[in-house]
Amino acid sequence: MYASILLRGAVRRQAITPTMRYMASKPPSSNQKQEQQPSPSPPPPPPTTSSLPSLDFQPTEPGPEKTERTGARSSKDSLSSIERRRRYLGRLALGAFAVGLATQAVYLGREWEAEELQGRKQKIEDAPSSRWGRTKTRFTELFDYFNKPIWTELLPPPLPAPHGKPYTLLLSMDDLLVTSTWDRQQGWRTAKRPGVDYFLAYLSQFYEIVIFTTQHHYTALPVIEKLDPYNFFIPYKLFREATRSVNGMTVKDLSYLNRDLSKVILLDTHEEHVSTHPENAVVLPKWTGSPGDKGLIAMIPFLESIGIYKPQDVRPILQAYSDKNIPLEYAKKEAEAKLKHIEEWKGKAKGLSTGGFTLSSLFGSSGEPSHSPIPPTYLEQKRAEAQRIYKDEQAYIAANKHEFDRLLEEDRQAMAKEMSGSLWGVLDAMAGKKPEDLPKPSDGENPQGKVASG
Repeated sequence: MYASILLRGAVRRQAITPTMRYMASKPPSSNQKQEQQPSPSPPPPPPTTSSLPSLDFQPTEPGPEKTERTGARSSKDSLSSIERRRRYLGRLALGAFAVGLATQAVYLGREWEAEELQGRKQKIEDAPSSRWGRTKTRFTELFDYFNKPIWTELLPPPLPAPHGKPYTLLLSMDDLLVTSTWDRQQGWRTAKRPGVDYFLAYLSQFYEIVIFTTQHHYTALPVIEKLDPYNFFIPYKLFREATRSVNGMTVKDLSYLNRDLSKVILLDTHEEHVSTHPENAVVLPKWTGSPGDKGLIAMIPFLESIGIYKPQDVRPILQAYSDKNIPLEYAKKEAEAKLKHIEEWKGKAKGLSTGGFTLSSLFGSSGEPSHSPIPPTYLEQKRAEAQRIYKDEQAYIAANKHEFDRLLEEDRQAMAKEMSGSLWGVLDAMAGKKPEDLPKPSDGENPQGKVASG
């Protein structure tokens, strides 16, 4: 039985085998060909016109890479320990700066101290009283260093009497005492104003004269030395570094002068220079070089009267003559005072002549009024005395002029020698020579190589 079953299975396999071989070797139908035919490939690119290779070595920029997000945690928003420490210290420093700034603001608003007001040359009633005002004033002063004079006191303390003068007269230089012109042939030339020598010499009896100019010392000092070669009449000179800068303008701030401002007069030709203390200033017209000018000489009687009568405060007097022609107005006042003096003298003389017993009636003389000259006023007496002192000083200077010139020349030579010696010393030092290598003068011979006499 088992043998018949096996035989039948072998017969069936033999019958199926040819059929499967036929189906495998049979070509596919048209429908199957269309389904199995692949898609046509794209046409090739057209050939380039040039057969030369390309010289562009720049590689093509790769496109953005597509990254797939994974489940891992990104380190983009995370900070390292060093970065976290740096940020912490930055915030800590910023907080400390804010606390320090607030503390400084509170400290700047403190009450005024006596020493601070003294250094500011200010009274407690004139200083800002509110905390904000004090803070603002002190804060602005931190940045006002270069706008102030280089010294807090421009002049030394005044000399005691009788050596010191009771009043201080500040004089501008440009267009008041001198004027400068320039041309192509001569260059810069400086001319003295008519009467400037007499003005300085005469008023130096009553005032401490100070030249206060906006020029620098190296340009103004040679001119001042020509005005006062022997340093008799101008004891102090103030230059550009003694001024202030206010809103871009050069200002002569008298609060730094170290003088009682009730005894200070400033003559200038620019209103902006006296803007801080107009009550102490007299602004005069500029001198343009006219040879017949008398504007400076005309100011002498007014300034002379202040020095003679010695008022306690000159500022009310200057304010009374503000915006007026001072020489003309003062001449009227002096003429009125002279007429009043004559009337008073005539009244006294008439009373004496018509009165009772007189020494002339004792000897039988008539009672006619006397024809004695009118006595001078107090101002005229002091003026005559000042004129006499001026003439004596000028005579003394003229008599000793050669001696003064000799002393000045010796000072110049000594200064030139010091400058020359220092220059040669620098050159020798640069050349490598030591001071002990330089030749020394022998006994009896001065440093110039000449034998000393005697």
